[in-house]
Amino acid sequence: MPKQIYDVEKFLEMTEEAEECRVKRGADKVKLKLRTKRYLYTLIVEPQKAEEILQQVKCQIVEARPEAEEA
Repeated sequence: MPKQIYDVEKFLEMTEEAEECRVKRGADKVKLKLRTKRYLYTLIVEPQKAEEILQQVKCQIVEARPEAEEA
């Protein structure tokens, strides 16, 4: 079962131990899904804030559903 995180600083700390960070972009929000060995953590933020966070992420970044951007 995924766990939702509300603290950006805690999310960034967890990126050091994570395998990957999946980015799921919506019209008005972005979901950052952090896959660790044990859990999947989710952080929901605005698109502008997401770009700032992604620059600080220390694991591999994977875009979820990239074909949706082209359509």
